[in-house]
Amino acid sequence: MKLCRYGQDGAEKPGLLDGEGRLRDLSSHCSDLTAEMLSPEGLRRLTAVDPAGLPVVDGNPRFGIPFTGTSKYVCIGLNYSDHAEEAGLAVPSEPIIFLKAVSAMCGPDEPTIQPLGSTKLDWEVELGVVIGTKAQCVSEADALSHVAGYCLLNDVSERAFQMQSSQWDKGKGCDTFGPVGPWLVTADEVADPQALCMWLDVNGQRMQDGSTATMIFGVRTLVSYVSRHMTLMPGDIIATGTPPGVGMGQKPEPAFLKVGDVVTLGIEGLGEQTQRVISHPLAVR
Repeated sequence: MKLCRYGQDGAEKPGLLDGEGRLRDLSSHCSDLTAEMLSPEGLRRLTAVDPAGLPVVDGNPRFGIPFTGTSKYVCIGLNYSDHAEEAGLAVPSEPIIFLKAVSAMCGPDEPTIQPLGSTKLDWEVELGVVIGTKAQCVSEADALSHVAGYCLLNDVSERAFQMQSSQWDKGKGCDTFGPVGPWLVTADEVADPQALCMWLDVNGQRMQDGSTATMIFGVRTLVSYVSRHMTLMPGDIIATGTPPGVGMGQKPEPAFLKVGDVVTLGIEGLGEQTQRVISHPLAVR
């Protein structure tokens, strides 16, 4: 099942995609798609809804974040060995955890605001893991039972900010640095989260072309590992890392985003996103 929220920012309605890819309005069955609805029981209730009986949404509405109630946006750094190599960093012996501010989250096609003072704005296509039930010190064997589904993410990064200290959060949590969606694809529709093709283009040029198969630490391991260090709650997101091809790693010189650039990205079965880089509203003109 592909769940979403659509409509004007702040007034989104719940929706789902039917078997023919048409957007259907779920408002008659729920007022919104909240973190509490991502539990197995909540998803069973939604699965029981016959899409054919729901109104078709015409046109091309804006997609918002697919669900509400995220308390933590957990990121995993350097989780692809070839990305670690292009960054000139050692392959980690255990997952590297950092946090992206929840306030960075936005709809999948919102403009990316270049922060004030930004000089090295970068891109990272990532698989997002969405938690459906509380996970605290769970085993790898049980880890996937806590996953509600998966979504497409762009871990937008400001490298100059990120590399100013050993803590990466400052370069990861700016407004609009967390596009999510367009959909939450429930776990039953993703046969193997370690076998998904992923890609990212900048101004129509392919920059990243990878697969979740080359993760160092897979989804099962990450959910278990993170749950030992912080309790994961329904609606929490784990961003699982990015394959090579980020701007920072381009040869012979790094290539960073500038105002007017358009980033398009996708993951097999999880949809696509498009963001245009715009100036910060307080930037000197």
